[in-house]
Amino acid sequence: MADYKADITEYLEREIETIRELDVEEINRALNLLQTAFENENTVYIFGNGGSASTASHYQNDFNKGISEHTEKKFRFQCLNDNIATVMAIANDIGYEEIFRFQLKGRLQPGDVIVAISGSGNSANVLNAVEYAKSHGNPVIGITGFDGGKLKTLSNVSLHVPIKSMQITEDIHMIFDHLMMSVFYQSLAGIDHLK
Repeated sequence: MADYKADITEYLEREIETIRELDVEEINRALNLLQTAFENENTVYIFGNGGSASTASHYQNDFNKGISEHTEKKFRFQCLNDNIATVMAIANDIGYEEIFRFQLKGRLQPGDVIVAISGSGNSANVLNAVEYAKSHGNPVIGITGFDGGKLKTLSNVSLHVPIKSMQITEDIHMIFDHLMMSVFYQSLAGIDHLK
C-alpha cells in the first residue's frame, strides 16, 4: 500500500495557508451586495465553466433552497450554465463565447447582480457577460484564483484565491459559498450552524 501522508499533509497545509490570505473585507462586501439584492428582490445571475459550472449550480442551490427555506423573502439566484439545451443551442448557433452574455441580453434589470466564476479569470464567455453587465451598470462579484486574470480587474467585488492551483482554488470557491451561507443563516434566519 502506498504512503501518501506527506502529499496529503502538504496539500492541506497549502490550503490552510491560502485561507489565511483571503481578503475578509472583500467577502464582507460580497455579503452586503448579495443582501441588498435579497432585500430588493433582484436576480443574482451566476455562471462558470467546467468545475466552476458545478460550483455555480451549488451556490444557486444553497441560496435558493438552503437559506431561502428559512426566510419569508427568497434569494433569486439563476445559474446560467444549468439549462443544457439553451447553453448548447447558443454555443452551436452563435458561439460558445456567447453562452452567458446572450442569456443576459434583454433580461438584466437594474440592481441585478452578477457572480462570475473563473479559476483563471480569463474565460472569454465569462468576461463577455461581465463586460455586458458592467456596461449596464450592474455590479459584479468575481470569483477567481491564480493571479485573478481580467475578471479580477473588472469586478466590483473580488473573491480572489491567491494560489496557482486549480484544485485549491475550486475548494476555496466552495468555502466562500458555505461561509456566506452560514453568515446568512444566522443574520437572515437566526440559525447558527456553527454551534
